[in-house]
Amino acid sequence: MSNIQVLDQITIDKIAAGEVIERPASIVKELVENAIDAGATAVTVEIKEGGISFIRITDNGCGIPKEEVPLAFLRHSTSKIRCVEDLTTVASLGFRGEALSSIAAIAQVELITKPKDSLLGTRYQIEGGVEKRIEDTGARDGSTFLIHQIFYNTPARRKFLKTPMTEASHVNELMIRLALSHPEVSFEFINNGQSKLHTSGNGRLKDVIYQVFGREITQNLLEVDEAIPGLKVTGYIGKPLISRGNRNYENYYINGRYVKSNIIAKAIEDAYKDFTMQHKYPFTVLHFTMDGADLDVNVHPTKMELRFSNQQDVYNFVYQTVKNALSERELIPRVEVPEAKPLPKMEPILPPVKKVPPQPMVSPAATQPVAPQPLKQEEKNLDYFMKKMKERVSSYHNQMSQAEVKDVHGVHREKEQSDRIMEAVNYRKAQEAPVVIQEKQPTEKASQFNLFEEKLLTKEAVPQHKLIGQVFDTYWLVEFNEELYIIDQHAAHERVLYEKTLHGMKEREFTSQYLSPPIVLNLSMQEEEVLKEHMDEFAKIGFEIEAFGGDSYAVRAVPDNLFSIAKKELLLEMLDGLADGISSSVAPDLIAEKIASMSCKAAVKGNSRLSAAEVETLIGELLKLDNPYHCPHGRPTIIAMSKRELEKKFKRIV
Repeated sequence: MSNIQVLDQITIDKIAAGEVIERPASIVKELVENAIDAGATAVTVEIKEGGISFIRITDNGCGIPKEEVPLAFLRHSTSKIRCVEDLTTVASLGFRGEALSSIAAIAQVELITKPKDSLLGTRYQIEGGVEKRIEDTGARDGSTFLIHQIFYNTPARRKFLKTPMTEASHVNELMIRLALSHPEVSFEFINNGQSKLHTSGNGRLKDVIYQVFGREITQNLLEVDEAIPGLKVTGYIGKPLISRGNRNYENYYINGRYVKSNIIAKAIEDAYKDFTMQHKYPFTVLHFTMDGADLDVNVHPTKMELRFSNQQDVYNFVYQTVKNALSERELIPRVEVPEAKPLPKMEPILPPVKKVPPQPMVSPAATQPVAPQPLKQEEKNLDYFMKKMKERVSSYHNQMSQAEVKDVHGVHREKEQSDRIMEAVNYRKAQEAPVVIQEKQPTEKASQFNLFEEKLLTKEAVPQHKLIGQVFDTYWLVEFNEELYIIDQHAAHERVLYEKTLHGMKEREFTSQYLSPPIVLNLSMQEEEVLKEHMDEFAKIGFEIEAFGGDSYAVRAVPDNLFSIAKKELLLEMLDGLADGISSSVAPDLIAEKIASMSCKAAVKGNSRLSAAEVETLIGELLKLDNPYHCPHGRPTIIAMSKRELEKKFKRIV
């Protein structure tokens, strides 16, 4: 066994750096927080190759005097605290004195800094923890850090960095959080020469939300402002309609610091539970102000996790605050319904009458009665009347806008009137047509019912099946012997589409349908990374997606079963569902199931009338599945009620 000895300072610094610096975003976090603590009102962050090869951070803070610059890079040197008692009341973002020392230990660092009251600035270079140069230089007020080649002297750690795009996305997320936590500071983030984020720094949180997340989210915010002794919260929460498929939009800050807290997250999500669907998460940007004595931020080197001394009180306060904000507002979305266009004037349809030329004036005695002009035989025919009526209805339809003709959810009044006209025509035809009495023939039984499990239905029982009809435009009734089966058409169609898509992905059987115009998606860096990682999975089921310049992507084709519902929101929901850290190479089946579950959006809805032939086809496809009894979300597709149960309800038996 080797003898025990004390490590040299450079080795100590490299080990300590491993606790603080995990990736380029860690460096950006430490230096930007220092800039905020230094009173900066404007901070610019520029990176190249995800920050692996180059990071530049410029601020207009107080700067560092020349004689203090070397001290700033020593371990446990800080201007934030002076004694252990200060740890309980520290209000700054950084205070451990490990940031600069750790960064200098694993990168090539250059600092240019100048206090406002100095004529000259200072240039300081340090590489791998070894000081290289310190000199006077011209500089503007504030500090500029240039970081080159992180982990250049620890290759074992450098190889664990992700791709430049992934690392850049982490920096982008960090800058968004910092901007939301300090709306009074103007932040700019530049990646490979392109500006990705630029906030105004006017102090208005809602303006930052608009600049980061856009108009749709900003228009659906609810303001929060509550306080109890020792705890205050301000900020905004989103209406339930802007919920997302992951927790990425849950942002909360304590004393200006972005943190993660299971207590706060659970309180927020529990408050939303009655307002959102399962597996949907809310949008929040909440700022908490707490007494330093009630929390411990010195739990983890990144200072992202913390502990509360009064956890139950914090939970109750957050839960009640969010619940009240949701309950006191009108959360029903308003839908603007366009005014119906006036119905074109319908002239009465009469058989054409030949005009009689004017007669010369004659004496009354010479006047002879004029016989009425006889109609042609074709003009007396009902078919002629129907032909003219259909021409008139066709002309009317041509005057309607395409949107009105294709509206499948709500039929406009004009369309209803045209339907009534056709009903009147059919009624008149039926009234004038000769009555033919035919013997009612037994309807052919649907052979696909034999695909139920043997214990439920058998091939021998097929002739006894009877499709009765539909109730509430949603449920289909099937009678078999002493049982009544009720089938939910929406749940059934969801199951069919889900397994079709999943099978198509595994067997690579799919057809694409092109969109004109294509759907253009403006993605965040994280969403872009998710899309690229799973591009092959999207292609397998019929998507055609290509870069459209900048952070935009054009969706030019979609699977044919998604064509009718292909919208920007659906595609973003797909990306949300995949942004959970699961790699397609690790769990391809999970990824396939996530994508296939989105095909359920194309399922026929309840309150939609289907024909008997359509529902027979649907039931036939459903019963071919391994599990025809539940939709992908766990709801039953088929329920049953026995004749005995009905008779008990009607007191026929007791």
